[in-house]
Amino acid sequence: MNKSILILKREYLTRVKKKSFIITTLLIPIFMAALTVLPTYLAMMDDKEERTIAVYDPTSLILDKLESNQFTKFHYIPKQEYQELSQNFKSDKYYALLYVPENILTTNRAEMISNKQVTFDVKNMVTSRIENIIETEKRKQVVNESGIPDLEKKLAATKTSITVDTIKLGEKGEAKKSSTEIAMAIGYLAGFLIYMFVFIYGTMVMRGVMEEKSNRIVEVIISSVKPFQLLFGKIVGIGLVGLTQIAIWMILGFGITSGVTAFMGHGSSEAVAQAQNIMSSQAAGQIAQAAPAQSNVTMEIIQMIGNLNLPLIIFSLFFYFVGGFILYASLQGAIGSAVDSDEDAQQMMLPVMMPLIFSIIILFAVAKNPEGPLAFWASIIPFTSPVIMMVRIPFGVPAWQLILSMVLLIGTIFGCIWMAGKIYRTGILMYGKKVNFKEIVKWLFYKN
Repeated sequence: MNKSILILKREYLTRVKKKSFIITTLLIPIFMAALTVLPTYLAMMDDKEERTIAVYDPTSLILDKLESNQFTKFHYIPKQEYQELSQNFKSDKYYALLYVPENILTTNRAEMISNKQVTFDVKNMVTSRIENIIETEKRKQVVNESGIPDLEKKLAATKTSITVDTIKLGEKGEAKKSSTEIAMAIGYLAGFLIYMFVFIYGTMVMRGVMEEKSNRIVEVIISSVKPFQLLFGKIVGIGLVGLTQIAIWMILGFGITSGVTAFMGHGSSEAVAQAQNIMSSQAAGQIAQAAPAQSNVTMEIIQMIGNLNLPLIIFSLFFYFVGGFILYASLQGAIGSAVDSDEDAQQMMLPVMMPLIFSIIILFAVAKNPEGPLAFWASIIPFTSPVIMMVRIPFGVPAWQLILSMVLLIGTIFGCIWMAGKIYRTGILMYGKKVNFKEIVKWLFYKN
């Protein structure tokens, strides 16, 4: 056991001290935060480029009804000017040419001509405003045809936006506000993280075994260490590297999230203050009311996350990460000891990793229906349970199913470690022979 600890220590310290490990561990959370925050920050920034859009409306439906804002202006033009611009749109005066056809009420289509690609924000703004105008015009036509008093107001009152709040009852009957979307997102993220890390670090074990075998280093090592001790120390050492990286990422993620939240909150306050200076008092009041509402939504989301069984989720994440890693790392380590080239390793690794790949394929389906038969069996079978059970846990899993899944996973781990030790003992010193699964099965029955 002392020799396994020495190998574990060597595998752990060798990888943790690498510059690549330190750089990726520190930079990936920052990179992910940048990917999340930057688009949001840029989207919050006002587009201050001034544009003028020429509008030709032979129907007079939207004439003088398109409201300009501080940076986007609408200028209505006559037919002659439209004909000139539509044939050859080269104008420093106009950003684009908006044409409203006479049959717009039946086709619901308009055209915007420009000598460059119209931005998404401009197109979205113009589309939404024309939609509102046309919708109002159609309602007026219905009102005129029906002759019913106040029909337009009655039609407008039929527009309904429904929000369904989900309430989860605790074991003692206490009501806790929950969110299906939040539970689904947390489960999906946890399952995907386990899949990613098991795949990455399991492959690292296989590469390490192959490297030692190809360099003939293992011949020297096993003269003083048993093959099983060598494989065990390698698996646990690399597993601890993965746990170290996850722990650092969690700490950095919490710190970055707190900093971003404070920054975004400060930015929102500045945006409200700026809007109050440049907009009317009524509009500024609406924005000022929107800021506390947004804060309330954020607090509500945090509260719903807190209402989840976070201790169970964290414990299960740790358990299934460790269990899934040891399960697949032992199999990949055995593959690494049996092959001599990357090509052979890839061919033999695919059948072994298929259950893990299958679990990521059905991940979204399980997240949508965590109580279905597919979700149940995939969370019980040890080769898919590390990923799938993590998707189900935020929704609530019966205790007997969780215990059964964990017990089966532990039992399968011991079986895989035993098989990996038998394969490793034979394959690690075998060179120049192309093996297949039939040959590997024979190694399992060799006497020590």
